[in-house]
Amino acid sequence: GITLSLQKPCLVLVTGPNGAGKTTLIETCLGLLKPFRGRVRLFGIDTRSKKIVYARRLCSYVPQDFMKPPHESYTVRQVIAMGLAASKSAFEPFTRSDERNIIEVARLLGIEDLLDRPIGKLSGGQQQRVFIARALVRKPYALFLDEPFSSIDRDSRFYIAELLKKYVVRNKIFAMIVSHDINPVKGLPDIAIELVDGVVKEVVEN
Repeated sequence: GITLSLQKPCLVLVTGPNGAGKTTLIETCLGLLKPFRGRVRLFGIDTRSKKIVYARRLCSYVPQDFMKPPHESYTVRQVIAMGLAASKSAFEPFTRSDERNIIEVARLLGIEDLLDRPIGKLSGGQQQRVFIARALVRKPYALFLDEPFSSIDRDSRFYIAELLKKYVVRNKIFAMIVSHDINPVKGLPDIAIELVDGVVKEVVEN
C-alpha cells in the first residue's frame, strides 16, 4: 500500500503509531528487506539486485537499536571513523583530512570532548550522538535515521533536528527520519508521511 517517489535534496519525516511499518519502510528503502511484490529502487537500482550494495555505499543508516553494552571498548573516535570504512580499501590508513572530518562532526554533535572515551561508558543520549556523527562523517548522498531522538534530552532534540535540516540543504542530500515524536522536526520536513497499518494514510508537502 505504499507508492512513493522521493528525490534529493529533501528531508522526509515518516511518522505513525507503533507497528505502523516505519522501520520496515526504511529498511526496505535500503534493500535490507526485500519486497514481496512491487519494486523498490534506491538511486535507480532495484533493491533485489546484487548491485544494491553499490547504492547502499552512498547511504548512511542509524538504526533504532544502537545501544552498546558497558564492556564495549571502542572509543568514540574509532566508532565515528568506522563510517569512513566503506570509502577505503583494506588496510588503507586514515589521513589527516579524515581526522579533521571526525573532529568536525564530533564538534557539530557536541561530543568533541568524548572522542577518547569508550563508547560503552557513555549514556544513551551520548551514544546516539556518536552514531549520528558516524553517519554524517562519510558524507552520504542519502541519510536514513530510525528514531534518532529517542535517547536525547528534549532541548538537544531541537538542536539536532535543525542540524540535520541544515545538513540536507547545505549538502543537497536526501534524508529520511522515522520518528513518533514530531515536535523536534515540526516545520522542518519537506515531506511528512503518516503510516498506519503498513499503508500511507497521509502525505503532506511543505
